[in-house]
Amino acid sequence: MELAAGQRGLLAEYLGWFDPLVGDRRTGRLLGATVAGIIGAESLVAARIAAFPPELAAGSGNGAQRVRRMARGETTKRSELDAEALVGRLRAQAVAELAGEEEVWAVVDMAELRKPHAREMADLMRVRALGGEGTVPGYRTLNVLGLGRGGRRGVLHHRLFSSTEETFASESREIRDALGAVGAALAAQAGAVTSLMDSQFDDAAVWAAVWGPQNHLVCRLKHPERLVDLPDAADGGRPGHLAEAAGRARELARVRTEMPVRKRGQRRQKRQPTTAAVSACPVRVRYRAEGRTAHPGPERSKDAWLVVVRLENVDAAPWLLLTDWPVDDETAALRVFRMDRMRWAIEDSFKFSKQVLGWEDVQLLDLDAVRTLVALGWVAAGFLYHLGVTLEWPEVRLLARLGGWEHRRDRPPGRTILTRGLQSLLDHWRTEAILRDEIRRHGRLPPRLAALLGPPWSDQ
Repeated sequence: MELAAGQRGLLAEYLGWFDPLVGDRRTGRLLGATVAGIIGAESLVAARIAAFPPELAAGSGNGAQRVRRMARGETTKRSELDAEALVGRLRAQAVAELAGEEEVWAVVDMAELRKPHAREMADLMRVRALGGEGTVPGYRTLNVLGLGRGGRRGVLHHRLFSSTEETFASESREIRDALGAVGAALAAQAGAVTSLMDSQFDDAAVWAAVWGPQNHLVCRLKHPERLVDLPDAADGGRPGHLAEAAGRARELARVRTEMPVRKRGQRRQKRQPTTAAVSACPVRVRYRAEGRTAHPGPERSKDAWLVVVRLENVDAAPWLLLTDWPVDDETAALRVFRMDRMRWAIEDSFKFSKQVLGWEDVQLLDLDAVRTLVALGWVAAGFLYHLGVTLEWPEVRLLARLGGWEHRRDRPPGRTILTRGLQSLLDHWRTEAILRDEIRRHGRLPPRLAALLGPPWSDQ
């Protein structure tokens, strides 16, 4: 992905957030060149990164080695360019970006960094294979992206970890530490903060980390057998399973949406319009602060709502969502539904970062070096989020068309589509440059090709 001159200026301004970590100008230039190389090369392979920016490609030809040595911390003794420090500055930049937003949604995502053919990389663990069947060597990453209601976004957290490393405590501990760091960073936020989470975060100990700083959550559930308190007018409440509560939920809204589903009578799943019925009922959740530790806090209870989403004419289990936002009317029900759908859309941004920036290409043996280089990949991703492009820009609409997007009011183009459109545009420029060079060398294009292309090429 090639940056235009104006975007290179914005990149230099964005990287100013990382100046406190840089101990000398030489390291500062290396950091900037590495981030630009990651964006340009769309890869975390050191040799590809070094081949792109002039600062690394020129000279003695040891640009790749300079990138590797920086990742290993061998040439940055006066700088703090490790993964933890880089993520700390990313978080500070995101908090500044989101300041003043009336509400912030923090999308929490767990993803795998797969290295199926790696054998010598340090502390490899088993992670889900692509497609979900079986496991392969790799690492796990925990990422949090903040999204303001005005469209601003920023990377609030990133951490790469392995269950086989000596200092690993538990995955629950990693999640709680991440939510604690995000909560502390957003403590001064004027508006409400809501964490949007998938079913892998269906854990009262995780929810406690959100509720501790008085934040909110919307979490997809996977344990319908979970015990909660069901409010009862007669005696105030009684224990019951979430599945029982789902049967008591009252329908509040119906909404038309588009998503991949397989309706009755269809052979396969496809993206198509469908109607969702959204129901809700109040529940009370019991939890402990610092749960799953040797010294959990006292038991507490939280008033919450179970939201049930059933897709019309689809033979699939309903979605179960838990939220502490009141859901007692149509507006509130649609708001929670759209929050969960937004989580799906934002997870596409994580997919974009993973695919377009090639973070599974990383090839370093030391785990801390892997962490640092992947963190630099997220610095690059943070810049792309910082650009803050919207569909209202005519440039974005053109890129979306070039990427194959068909205009639909309820289906804006994702970053994958926009990147595909940008690549098409770059291919066009590259083709035009080659054709002009052919004319410069030979005076004209081959006649048959010129006739095929038509004016202005046939006129030269």
